[in-house]
Amino acid sequence: MFLSIDSSLGTSVALVDVDGTIVHEAKSVDPRAHAERIGELIQECCDRNPGGPAAITAVVMGVGPGPFTGLRVGMAAASAFSLSRSLPLLPVVSHDALGWAGNEDLVVVTDARRGEVAYSVYQAGASYRRVVGPALTTPDRLDEVLGNAADFVRNDTSLVSAGALAQVAVDFVVKGLNFPGPAPIYLRAPDVTVVP
Repeated sequence: MFLSIDSSLGTSVALVDVDGTIVHEAKSVDPRAHAERIGELIQECCDRNPGGPAAITAVVMGVGPGPFTGLRVGMAAASAFSLSRSLPLLPVVSHDALGWAGNEDLVVVTDARRGEVAYSVYQAGASYRRVVGPALTTPDRLDEVLGNAADFVRNDTSLVSAGALAQVAVDFVVKGLNFPGPAPIYLRAPDVTVVP
């Protein structure tokens, strides 16, 4: 059983069987209540698992793109759960939950705040489905930076499904694909700088 956590937009937690079946998913669309909601969403999923927390064999962690604070909350929770029980930690790019499955060319677009969007391009038939991104641009330049992909179907969303994120992890395991590193994808430099 996989416990899957993503806080790149809202907050989503799911329990997913090793075959990709979503057992339970709990979510909050509030983009500013990650820390307040993450614990109760994890508890809700664990309570819905007949085997309880002991049945969890791996933790899937959404690594963004996302804003600094919100993304860190989910990543910290996933890392802590994984470390506390010596479970494998499986990092997955959050956009993959929206674009990995399916047989169509697709562009995933999410709000990056400050008048910008994050985007990733997924192509049918590609050996590795995500062919561009995640990357950052302004909405008025999106078609220009997409080029030929500007005609692809677009998936704009305000929440990444932790269940779908875990299904991507299952696909990576089945196909023997390499997971990305456990580092967060911010796409934007931090606001603060170190003053010598």
